[in-house]
Amino acid sequence: MASVGTVGVVILALYGDRTPYYQNPYTYEQSYTKLTPLGQTQSVQLGSYLRLEYLNPGSPHSIDGIKAEIVDDRQVLVRADNGGEGGAIVDSAVALLQGLFPPTPRSRTSLANGTTVVGPLGGYQYIPIESVEPEQSIQFEGWSSCPNFEKHIQKFYDSPGFKEKAREAAPFLNAVKPYLFGIPNTLENIIYDYIHTNYIHNETYAFRLPPTFLQQAQAWVDYHEHGVFTDVNFEGIGNIAGRTILPSIITSLERIANKDDPLSLVIQETSYKPFISLFNVTGITERHPYVDGIPTYASAFAFELRHNEDGETHLRTKFKNGTSGFETVYLFGHHDDIALNEFLYRLDLTAVHDTAQWCRECGQRTARGCNLCTAGEISTIQEIGDGEKETCAGRLLGAVTSPFARILAIFSLSCFALLGAVKVFRSSRKPRLTGYDPLPTTAQVFGYHTFEEL
Repeated sequence: MASVGTVGVVILALYGDRTPYYQNPYTYEQSYTKLTPLGQTQSVQLGSYLRLEYLNPGSPHSIDGIKAEIVDDRQVLVRADNGGEGGAIVDSAVALLQGLFPPTPRSRTSLANGTTVVGPLGGYQYIPIESVEPEQSIQFEGWSSCPNFEKHIQKFYDSPGFKEKAREAAPFLNAVKPYLFGIPNTLENIIYDYIHTNYIHNETYAFRLPPTFLQQAQAWVDYHEHGVFTDVNFEGIGNIAGRTILPSIITSLERIANKDDPLSLVIQETSYKPFISLFNVTGITERHPYVDGIPTYASAFAFELRHNEDGETHLRTKFKNGTSGFETVYLFGHHDDIALNEFLYRLDLTAVHDTAQWCRECGQRTARGCNLCTAGEISTIQEIGDGEKETCAGRLLGAVTSPFARILAIFSLSCFALLGAVKVFRSSRKPRLTGYDPLPTTAQVFGYHTFEEL
């Protein structure tokens, strides 16, 4: 099916090289990590590649009408996960934007006194990045604090298939033990990150590590993470990492398809978990087995919105694994671009749209704002149907619009809490108020009006 133009693109981007970090194999709680200079370079290179692909007027995939030299904030939306690996992910987004919209002397302004001021650092372009906090949104880390997901992990470890793989991996795990320096050498534990990071940054370690050990560790972690972050049922809890990020992808595509909305390019910087789940729920893994497992640093998954010769809107998906170029991957067994409406219909049924649904599916009652819902409220909200999605706290705050009314509502809720009508749990983190908040329109973000409106 021939396409005649790229309307816009949604990019899922993976962070660059980072310092070592540990993930609990049973809960996936994460330790501190940060982006390295190598990771910064990888992310800048990814941004430069995306610039050539989508902003270069000479590219066959260039986005129609986008401003390539000086960024127009109304056309570009950037979001980044600020959770367990947050520092590395947010910094990767910053670095990617340096390659996507590099400094230019055209980033300047003329003053009334006749002088011209070029932006700092040779015309560096400051592009807003929305950091997505796990305490405030379930979208980018749907697996975190999810009891049913932890049960899914344990069930995977207890499965006959996993136990058979553990026996198969035993010779390698025993042989690699001297190179782990106290890290448990079990298939449950994720030893690959330690081996991989030291192989990149520790010259002595890289010299002494026997040949094929890194490749074997990669093969076993790919098996491990695929089993953890996928499910046989598309709506299964194993796919939660992909299912919670889907609404933001869907809303972004809908905004790009809307001719009255100037949004053309969306960048979402994430960890590797949503990649694995999304490849599974869209049927990409089955059609393209090579994408199975953890993508290479600075990989990208692109959703290109295109018009065909008949004026119909279709979606083309591409995957870029590390330094390789984009390769087209096909969804749901198709052999060509997929109609946007089919994509939206299929994945809207799979997506986790709000906190209430997430609380129910995860079996969570207290964390991430679930304490604001009773068990009955969670199940009731799930039965709302095709109407507007709502969240537990949103029922109170969403019904009032003026600042004074919101303050009054919050004050009333506090009074109820003191009277014992509402049970409030203390936490070291702020409670989650809303789970899936649809992306705001450009007009809502910038508050602009046309001259006719004024």
